[in-house]
Amino acid sequence: MNKRSYNIFFHLHTISGIIISAALFVIFFTGSFSFFRDEIANWQKNEEVTPIETGITLNIDKVIDSIEKNYTLYGRDLEIGKHYNERRLDINMSASKDSLATENAKTGAFFYLDTKTFNTYNYIESYTLGEFLYRLHFFAQIPYPFGYYLSGFIAFFFLFAIITGVLIHWDKIVSNFYIFRPKTKLKTIWTDAHTALGLIGLPFQFVYAVTGAFFMLSLLMAAPSVMLLYDGNQQKLYEDLEYFDKPVPLAYKELETVPSVEKYIEQTRQKWNNFNISHVHIYNFGDADMRIAVEGELDRNKKFTGNGKIIYQATNGEVLAEKNPFTDTSYLDGVKNIMYRLHYGDYGGFSIRIISFILGLISCFVIISGVLIWLVARDKKNVPEKKRKFNTALVNIYLAISMAMYPITALTFIAVKAFGPVDQTFIYQFYFIGWLIISLGFIFRKSLYFTNKYALLSGSIIGFFVPITNGIVTGNWFWLAYNNGQFQSFFIDVFWLILAIITLLVTFKIKKKETSH
Repeated sequence: MNKRSYNIFFHLHTISGIIISAALFVIFFTGSFSFFRDEIANWQKNEEVTPIETGITLNIDKVIDSIEKNYTLYGRDLEIGKHYNERRLDINMSASKDSLATENAKTGAFFYLDTKTFNTYNYIESYTLGEFLYRLHFFAQIPYPFGYYLSGFIAFFFLFAIITGVLIHWDKIVSNFYIFRPKTKLKTIWTDAHTALGLIGLPFQFVYAVTGAFFMLSLLMAAPSVMLLYDGNQQKLYEDLEYFDKPVPLAYKELETVPSVEKYIEQTRQKWNNFNISHVHIYNFGDADMRIAVEGELDRNKKFTGNGKIIYQATNGEVLAEKNPFTDTSYLDGVKNIMYRLHYGDYGGFSIRIISFILGLISCFVIISGVLIWLVARDKKNVPEKKRKFNTALVNIYLAISMAMYPITALTFIAVKAFGPVDQTFIYQFYFIGWLIISLGFIFRKSLYFTNKYALLSGSIIGFFVPITNGIVTGNWFWLAYNNGQFQSFFIDVFWLILAIITLLVTFKIKKKETSH
């Protein structure tokens, strides 16, 4: 590569990386914890779900009987789903289509139903720290759709930074991977670490840049198609993409006896072996044109992408539509499922999620080292003093915000146990206010060394108290959880012990080499 091209790619890589660095750190840090979203949620609620249990296993007729105690169901569309490996089902009910419906039935409802106790919870009550970290990694706390689009554009520019980074390192990408000079000047240390760890995490980062941009920007990119091909009918586009079903009109003939939904679920299981049911849709409940759709996917060790769906006429069992998971996998299914599998890391068991978590934290280090390289390279005598102070202040703020995430995340794990049960409001206030206070403390200290060292040190110390707090509050110490087969509780406690030990060891390795910072 000639010098002019190198300089162009180098500046593009630097500028694109610096602009998105802080937000990208938040995405990777919280995204790393999101690989264990379900384990965190069940740990917080002190509930255990067998890891091998997938899909809906509870008798749906019992679920419907429980719902009918509080709601008039005639004419409603019901969606019963299980998106996560938790003990709770999602219940989504439309308003009744019956124009003579009672006031109770004229509004829809969404809630969670505990499959063990049959208690119901709204979204605010059922909110967990696992859900919070998962949603923060694509900025869902920012009003929709701005947070989604922001995370999507960051993923897109991150992809740009990856490509330009590979281009500028291409000639020496192999040789530089083996070079590490810990006793040389600071810029060289950061550069060696940035290059080596960046290369290790390159496939991982590329996958997440592509899939993240796909999820967050796909509908935005489809906007011209909505106007040109669908005459502005966004609902029709969603139906063609199989995100929503077409509405089914009511026959206005109420049935004396509502057919069993569980009968059709069992019929589907017998029809397709190794089929895990994730959603049950009931259209026009209790009506002569009542329909039941059973939806799910094959075991992932049987087929990588095998979505299936079958729609029954509830009154006579006629199959109205069928999508065989073994034979009817479309191109659209393949694209969506592969993107989901790659992004969520659920295609290779628990070990893949652990590896993905480690690579996510490596990516956080690559981001920080890139910013510090940028700062050290501009901290020279030929750079005006005013500009040097601005650069240092900018990186000081960036590093404070980023590194403060570790201690506040550990502290929030303790808080949700110590003050539990907690809701969404508590988690929001505790995390965001605590994050702000810790960040301001590091910013006003004005020391990059102090921020790095004491963010890791405080996070490590607090992290050790996570399993201790869980043991004191619940009595379910991690060794007892292990003996009782409660894997999720055991994992989160041990996870924090190991993470705290590693970051504490890293803390001891941090030496003060800065002078003006």
